[in-house]
Amino acid sequence: MARIPGLQVVRSAIDGFGVVATRRFRKGAVIADVEGVLWRAGEPRDDTWSLVLDDGVFFDMVDQTRWVNHSCEPNVVVEAGITRRGNGWAQLQALRDIAPGDELTYDYAFDAVHAVPCRCGATRCRGWIIAPGLTPPDGRSSSARSRSSTSPRSTRGPSRSPRARASRASP
Repeated sequence: MARIPGLQVVRSAIDGFGVVATRRFRKGAVIADVEGVLWRAGEPRDDTWSLVLDDGVFFDMVDQTRWVNHSCEPNVVVEAGITRRGNGWAQLQALRDIAPGDELTYDYAFDAVHAVPCRCGATRCRGWIIAPGLTPPDGRSSSARSRSSTSPRSTRGPSRSPRARASRASP
């Protein structure tokens, strides 16, 4: 895997590892064309979190972008899809200006079944890694007030249609 210019994997203040910018990116800029592997439900895989491209079709990010953390107030969006030839693709784009040293984040927007408590620390944190407007599986509020600071959180994920969201791969 070749390094992506302008990105560096570091220990994250959010969770585990994260990705920071080593150069400036302007709002709307393509930060990275993501290297990944397309797989379908029922096929063997070696990762827990993947982008959802379509029903039963997933894209596993295999370059530095795999360590981009979730935030309820992201600075990056993941655009992804399937080409006419059936290949998966994904791209990170800046939602706002990004300065060197800024950690890249996107909204994993999990479905309710895969929602986990969030520790992103954003001012408007939903309290859960879940798509806006959805209710967590246990019925608790998606507000930051319901967040547990000791709860585990996802270390990766998004989807596409046309924006990507993350999903936990089912066994």
